[in-house]
Amino acid sequence: MSSMPTGTSLTLRAALISLVMLLIGLGIWEGASQPPEATEPLSEYEMLMGGADQEARVPPPSEVFKLAFSEISDPFYDAGPNDKGIGIQLAYSLYRVLSGFFLAAAVALPIGFLVGMSPLMHRALNPFIQILKPISPLAWMPLALFIIKDSETSAIFVIFICSIWPMLINTAFGVANVRSDWINVARTHELSPLRTALTVILPAAAPTILTGMRISIGIAWLVIVAAEMLVGGTGIGYYVWNEWNNLDLTSVIFSIVMIGLVGMVLDLMLSGVSRLVQYQE
Repeated sequence: MSSMPTGTSLTLRAALISLVMLLIGLGIWEGASQPPEATEPLSEYEMLMGGADQEARVPPPSEVFKLAFSEISDPFYDAGPNDKGIGIQLAYSLYRVLSGFFLAAAVALPIGFLVGMSPLMHRALNPFIQILKPISPLAWMPLALFIIKDSETSAIFVIFICSIWPMLINTAFGVANVRSDWINVARTHELSPLRTALTVILPAAAPTILTGMRISIGIAWLVIVAAEMLVGGTGIGYYVWNEWNNLDLTSVIFSIVMIGLVGMVLDLMLSGVSRLVQYQE
């Protein structure tokens, strides 16, 4: 009878399958993106234009890799307002995302504790949460631009408003579901409400709170791309939009890949923090 694969063996096999799937996908993409061979001789106009193929097509991955190597080898160059390295664009986006995210955490976690610990405040605040939660973050952008009158701060506000709800709801859920016998033990030891919140409820609810923060950072990274397309200036969203206006599909594909990679790194970081606060009963 064969034994079950160990965790390391399973990870290696999964990585191998992923690599094979990636290579097959890139091979199909490369083959499907090649221009067809000319069946007719080039006209005089086509020869004057250098024989360029006039049909628009998605660039093959080999072109994207060439551009990626060029961009990553000098990620922080600055050649003017519309020509900055990918590192600068990502740094602007990360600054906006992290600013809005931590501002949201500063507001959502205390309110989530309040909602989770007090049935009265839960009933009082729940109507506002249910009305505000479904509103698209980008719907706030015109109002933010009108009131704040600054595109940078407006983008941070949009990240703030989209990050706050998953953190608030998960915090309230985690706090409300802390085992009552743990809280009763704290009461038996006559701990103050603040000490009970910090030493009993917070550690017990931490995994659920981190789950909400992980959801929030993912949404924030999704939203910043759209927000920067609207406000312009700098950032990875503006980079995508600017390259699309330049009809440079290779740069658009490269930036999409970078957005995915940075989003994965952000998620992995919070996933690592989540594992640190998990515990066995």
